[in-house]
Amino acid sequence: MRKNSILPMAMGAAALALASQGAFATCNDITYAYNGKAAAINAVIGAPGNGGYGLPMWVSAVDETGKVCGIINTSGKAGNANIGNSSWLGSRVISAQKANTANDFSLDAFSIASANLYGLTLDGGSLFGLQASNPIDASTAYLGSPETYGTGADPLIGKRIGGINVFGGGLALYNSSKVKVGAIGVSGDTSCTDHAVAWKIRAILGLDNVPGGFVSGYPNPGFAVKGDEMVIKLSGTSTNVQNSYKQVSCAHNTISNPTAGAATGVIIEP
Repeated sequence: MRKNSILPMAMGAAALALASQGAFATCNDITYAYNGKAAAINAVIGAPGNGGYGLPMWVSAVDETGKVCGIINTSGKAGNANIGNSSWLGSRVISAQKANTANDFSLDAFSIASANLYGLTLDGGSLFGLQASNPIDASTAYLGSPETYGTGADPLIGKRIGGINVFGGGLALYNSSKVKVGAIGVSGDTSCTDHAVAWKIRAILGLDNVPGGFVSGYPNPGFAVKGDEMVIKLSGTSTNVQNSYKQVSCAHNTISNPTAGAATGVIIEP
């Protein structure tokens, strides 16, 4: 799979684009965190340990108010009108939804990944209907030419499109003081893989100083639990995760898949 080496440049361009619109400091915090991280981030995309199909990714970042700071596509086709032929076009907006979701429901003291909301929003769950409570602003989400999608001129940048997404790939971002500065959203493969990639990117950014979350106190799976891990039921159905912070296993992510572990924040539960 072709990898994108322009991530820091694209996010930096996003920061510049926002500067004239009164950018929030946290957008600068997020884009600053990308500086010098191109090689490490490129190595994450398509890595065998991520599981899934190894497809290109859409990566979005929002500040603590939900404003999109930047969005990139890792297919190498960003700037081309036919970008949807190389990566799932629907995942562009989904990545922003996931970032918005993690930001919307995380606090300085408690982090909630988009993955943690799945079981709670099933029929009969305590948060059933949450995913329909904040619909995206479609008039904003699909503005502009596809040739700008995934570039520093993507029309999502500087906008708040809203949206709630309840599967893996959305993670809140925390600075060294454990203060939430926004969130990241990754989409383009299975939700388990999206979460694994987001987890790795957040660590590379150094914005993974998670204060705790639903998974805090979970029986130790062999690594230090942060709190917003994705807990997957391998053999369960929706009834096994209903009204919990867990998800069912993803298609194309097998029991032996190495997405379980400290590097990806995925906990496999029988």
